Amino acid sequence: MKKFIITLSSLFMLAACGNSQPVNIPVKEQTKPSPNEAVAYFAEGCFWHSEIVFQSLVGVRDAVSGYAGGDDKHPDYEKVCTGSTGHAEAVQVFYDPSKISYSTLVAAFFASMDPTELNRQGPDEGTQYRSIAFYRNNEEKKTIDEEIAKLTASKKYSGKIVTQVMPFNTFYPAEPYHQEYIKNHPGNPYVEHVSIPDWLRFKQANKATFNFKS
Repeated sequence: MKKFIITLSSLFMLAACGNSQPVNIPVKEQTKPSPNEAVAYFAEGCFWHSEIVFQSLVGVRDAVSGYAGGDDKHPDYEKVCTGSTGHAEAVQVFYDPSKISYSTLVAAFFASMDPTELNRQGPDEGTQYRSIAFYRNNEEKKTIDEEIAKLTASKKYSGKIVTQVMPFNTFYPAEPYHQEYIKNHPGNPYVEHVSIPDWLRFKQANKATFNFKS
């Protein structure tokens, strides 16, 4: 479960991070896959957040919430939340390489979360919220390793990058109610005070780096 508890002392602080104005949440495009469409897989904490991060990038058609990185062949949300399946909340990203490169997706992945947090991301704790960059071939692994090396050399973070780099195995789509969750549940306290503010900060900090959809 999302471990987000609002105490009386923090309620007013969180309210300041809420959204007083309507926000245009990016959703999957209803267009058909392009002939050269590619797929990438990432885990970076709550998959609700990951969905809108990738779907906000030009060239990404859809980001599907799901589970990856574990051994259980029949994962579901309740089991994954226990941490017993080995899975992490992940997204399956469908993109057009002629419009956005894999290296750009990797850069956006690292820029949209804290890669130094071990088995957690923000208020969410547990191995199911660990960050993982999945690769499907040696070229993708090289791209991920190079991004980690670049970030390490830049000394952007005081701590060590602990994001796992793992070969992709199997992706299991999450339950239907998790798909486009933020768009469909903008009033959810977690969405309003965590997911949307995190995404808006990501966009603001990287508006000169990535090509965002309007």
